[in-house]
Amino acid sequence: MPLPAAFPTGLQSPDAFPAGLSALGHKPLVVCHNDADGLSAGAILLHALRRGGREPDVRIIGKGENAYSREFAQEIAGSEAEGMIIADLGVAPALPRPDLPTILIDHHVPTGLPEGALIVSGIHDSPIPTSSLLAYRCARAAGLADGLLWLAAIGLIGDLAENDGFPEMDEARKLGITALRKAASLVNAPRRTASGDASPALDLLLKADGPKAVLSGEHEETAQLLAAKDEVKRELNEARKIGPKVVGEVALVLFSSPTQIHPLVAQAWRGRIKDRIVIAANAGYRDGYVHFAARTAADRDLLAFLAEHQPPGATEQYGNGHRLASGGALTIPDWNQFIASLGFGREAQISPEKAA
Repeated sequence: MPLPAAFPTGLQSPDAFPAGLSALGHKPLVVCHNDADGLSAGAILLHALRRGGREPDVRIIGKGENAYSREFAQEIAGSEAEGMIIADLGVAPALPRPDLPTILIDHHVPTGLPEGALIVSGIHDSPIPTSSLLAYRCARAAGLADGLLWLAAIGLIGDLAENDGFPEMDEARKLGITALRKAASLVNAPRRTASGDASPALDLLLKADGPKAVLSGEHEETAQLLAAKDEVKRELNEARKIGPKVVGEVALVLFSSPTQIHPLVAQAWRGRIKDRIVIAANAGYRDGYVHFAARTAADRDLLAFLAEHQPPGATEQYGNGHRLASGGALTIPDWNQFIASLGFGREAQISPEKAA
């Protein structure tokens, strides 16, 4: 299928979505992040596409993966998809399948603007909407959003803790704010486990008709999500026993866990150390790598900070996100170089043997 010449360039509002939708063909591929925001965006888009008469496939980007990596591009090179929607995975200079009509729906700071794509972004809005809220607005613009507001609310709460200023959130509160908060927490849990498998969470969002159904236990996936939440809680309790090391403007919390708790650790210390950049680094999440989350309550642009200290081996998995919330993944040699550039010594180095 030829790329649509009518795709507008630059960042677009959700009002551009209906025109782009027509270019995706009968079997589009939805690619989404594995957190509550990305999964909710994915569920909204899958519902909308099916209501529009299409038969979409879905691919959740999980533990250690990136939608713009060479590995993912190779994976989908032979896909029969006729178009693609990438949600909550950033906006990068090049698409994984440049030959496919592609819609990007995202709220992160773009690292480039790829050609041949419709880019629906909220980066210039105030407040900045989540990807799930953008997906809901896209579906609403196409007349395909009935009954899907609760999904946008779960994504919004999961990503921003229900930041004020969104009229959709005011409306969603009528569905039960306590149930929405609990559902968002539950949906966020599986991607943080050692397996990182968030497919039960997406399956549950697609089966349920609201937040109370997510929590009710009528679907088997709820029990799986509760077990995931318990696993993460145990690991987080252990990591909370470790205090930070402070050098210059950085407070570093270094630990080892197979679960993705480094963002939670960073966020917790951010509230206690408000004049530093908090980096929570996890040397046990993936073999050969250190995954880290950076957070700050200070007036410091984390994207610029990480760019200043970027080691030469850093990939697309480094330094994305927001001014006040970023992070990345580095090989152990690159981590050691990165942390040395911040002024830390051997106490923050990872043994080369762990890279094997």
